[in-house]
Amino acid sequence: MGDVIVGMAGITKQFPGVRALDDCHFELRHGEVHALVGENGAGKSTLMKVLAGIYRPDAGHILFKGQPVEIDSPRAAQHLGISIVHQELNLMPHLTAAQNIFIGRESRAAVPFVLDDGALNTRARNVFETLHLRLDPRVKVGNLTVAQQQMVEIAKALSFNAEVLIMDEPTATLTDAEIEELFRVVRQLREGGVGVIHISHRLEELRQISDRVTVMRDGRYIDTVQTNEAPIEGIISMMVGRTIFEAAPEIPEHPDPTVALEVRGLNRGRMVRDVSFKVRRGEIVGFAGLVGAGRTEVARAIFGADRPESGEVYVHGRRVHIGSPKDAVRNGIGYLSEDRKRYGLALSMDVETNIVLAAFRRFLNALGVVNTARTRATAAAHIKKLDIKTPSLRQRVRNLSGGTQQKVVVAKWLTAATEILFFDEPTRGIDVGAKSEIYRLLNDLAAEGKAIVMISSELPEILRLSHRVIVMCEGRISGELSAAEMTQEKIMTYATQRMAAVA
Repeated sequence: MGDVIVGMAGITKQFPGVRALDDCHFELRHGEVHALVGENGAGKSTLMKVLAGIYRPDAGHILFKGQPVEIDSPRAAQHLGISIVHQELNLMPHLTAAQNIFIGRESRAAVPFVLDDGALNTRARNVFETLHLRLDPRVKVGNLTVAQQQMVEIAKALSFNAEVLIMDEPTATLTDAEIEELFRVVRQLREGGVGVIHISHRLEELRQISDRVTVMRDGRYIDTVQTNEAPIEGIISMMVGRTIFEAAPEIPEHPDPTVALEVRGLNRGRMVRDVSFKVRRGEIVGFAGLVGAGRTEVARAIFGADRPESGEVYVHGRRVHIGSPKDAVRNGIGYLSEDRKRYGLALSMDVETNIVLAAFRRFLNALGVVNTARTRATAAAHIKKLDIKTPSLRQRVRNLSGGTQQKVVVAKWLTAATEILFFDEPTRGIDVGAKSEIYRLLNDLAAEGKAIVMISSELPEILRLSHRVIVMCEGRISGELSAAEMTQEKIMTYATQRMAAVA
């Protein structure tokens, strides 16, 4: 690692009603990967948006290569050589990769107002070759995978001759293979002297990629440590200010024999092929498998979001017809999507409205007028039961942390009196403290007799929470393991079984 390239000291930032940053410090050196960690709401992204010129601090100062600088806009940051790759990628899907990289800086042809796409593609290809990326600069970004789009964002940042690259949750939606490719590029940048700031909730990644770790909590700087000298437990303790203990589920010695949900011969295209399984009351059934195995597609078909080609669904022994999500809710089935912001919540609405949304008709009187006293009481009861951290019932959901938003979705389905719940990647994008609370919530729901299907790509999560694991591969169920049988090795064997057989 080289000299200090960025120094931030005493950074304070106030928003209406909340102090997001309070006397924060951060330092980045040439040729290092510096991880920035903390719970949702700790101030990580806000601090980096100050460095990237998106927010202006109320107090404090920034040094760049030892000189004081005022970064009052993203353009000013880019001029210095500071670029940010946001968690929500900022690309235009209808344009090509090359056009996205050089938007606003296009090569012009000899004819006025005509772009020289050939020159543009050559410039983009040169950037890709520098990163050893096999990407066609002519392909439209909308046709690329999320991982490839992320590489386009990195290429765009480097096209500004970036010496500092900020990456906000870059691995949240990537597969293990895609993460390894991303880390290969990051290591290459580090070797080239670029300073990389890596914001992540996935603490297991720290030792793979980072040199140092800075911890933030409640908008304040806590400490900076060498990654190879800091145990994960110590980093977690600094993040949450308490010791986290994620208990394994209490698996009953004699499980409830009542089958809440039974699926027989479910089929939908290549992603769902002859799927049959049962879930009992009070049971958490984990659905494991590689990305693209068909787990989400099974849940969506059962919930009525996608129409199956064939198959039967039984709820408490009674065959039901589910042609839409409305039918599923009527039969006591709820689905918490992996993309809660897009499919699970009305982000512009308040907490109270979101909680009663799935059962809104129940709160109408004979004249069709909403009984606000009942909606308020119902929402307040669930906020207390689930320990939802919100300033008020009127708080807009978009302003809540990821873990709190997830609890609001759970409250919505509990209000709808659902007895069968599908949790699709329930802890994706939330911090370690909120993750522990979601685990506790799942256990509590199972203890109340709810039948739960949990789809997760994190094997430790599957092992920790599941009473039983169903493994999928290429649209089919390839194996089933009891709590006593399940190990990561066995799950991965089943997850790759059909591929191995084909190979």
